[in-house]
Amino acid sequence: MQESLLDIVCCPLDKSDLELEAIRRDDDEVLEGRLVCTECSEEYPIEDGIPNLLPPDMREA
Repeated sequence: MQESLLDIVCCPLDKSDLELEAIRRDDDEVLEGRLVCTECSEEYPIEDGIPNLLPPDMREA
């Protein structure tokens, strides 16, 4: 995920901003980490550079 995407993505639950917590990067791309909502604190994982922005009840366990 390119860090510049933070300008256009938001929490699907309450439309608030998301903060990036990167675990693994490759140059300017985040390969692993999570996005955390600044309002409801819901977490959205980033795996293999792809953010999963599905609401928690729609994600596979």
